Amino acid sequence: MIKIGIIGGSGLDNPDILKGASDVEVETAYGKPTSPLKVGSITGIEVALLARHGRDHTIPPTHVNNRANIAALRDFGCTHILATTACGSLREEIGRGDFVILDQFIDFTRLRSLSFDDVFPEGGRHTAMPEPFDKGIRNAMISAAQDMHIKHHKRGTVITIEGNRFSTRAESHMFRAWGADVINMSIAPECILANEAAIPYAAVAMSTDYDCWKEDEAPVSWDDILEVFKANVDKVTQLLVNTIPKLAAGD
Repeated sequence: MIKIGIIGGSGLDNPDILKGASDVEVETAYGKPTSPLKVGSITGIEVALLARHGRDHTIPPTHVNNRANIAALRDFGCTHILATTACGSLREEIGRGDFVILDQFIDFTRLRSLSFDDVFPEGGRHTAMPEPFDKGIRNAMISAAQDMHIKHHKRGTVITIEGNRFSTRAESHMFRAWGADVINMSIAPECILANEAAIPYAAVAMSTDYDCWKEDEAPVSWDDILEVFKANVDKVTQLLVNTIPKLAAGD
C-alpha cells in the first residue's frame, strides 16, 4: 500500500487538505526528527508530513537532523518521499515563482552526516546514485504541473551549500559554470539518505530569487525569499496534492 512522506510541505497541514490529522512523536536510532510527524490522509492516501526546519523554522540548514528525518519516514513505512524547497535561480530562464522538478544535485556541503553508516555493516556498502531523483515521482509532478498550467521546468540541477549565508558573487558564477541551475541549502544530504534507505524521492524547487550572479538584480535577501514563497505556497501545496493520486494510480 502506498504511503507518502512529505518533507517541507508548508501549507499542507491545513485541516482542509490533510484529513484526520494527528501528531505522532518519533524517536529513531539517529535521534529525534526535526518535527513530530503530522499524519493524516490526502485524497484517501495516508500521508506523513515532516517540517524540515521545525514547525517554527528554528533549525538552521546545517543542523537539520537529516538522518533522523529520513529514518522516521522509513520507519513509519513511507513508500515515497516528496520534498519541497525554496531555491535561488542560477539561470535567466528560471524566474521568480517558477517551479523546477529537480533531476540532479551537486553536494557542496561540508559539515553534514552523509550516510546512515558510521561503520560498514558486514563489509562495504556504497549506494549508486546516477539518477538520484525518482523518475516516477518526477513524472507525476510534471503531469500535475501541466494540468495546473503553472510555469515549471521539467529538469534542473540543484547545488546545495552549507549556509546560513548566501553565496558570494564569485561562488555564484562558479556554480553556474559547474552546470547548476538552482541553489539551496536543503536537498543534500536529504536526497542522498533517501536513496541509501531505498525510498523513492523527488523534490520540487520554487525559485524565489536570482542569488547574486545577476548584477542587474538586487542580491538575494531573506525577506525577498519569504515574499515570493508566501505568494506561491498555495500553488506548491496544490501541486503536491495533485501529484499524490497520480502516484497511487501509477500515472
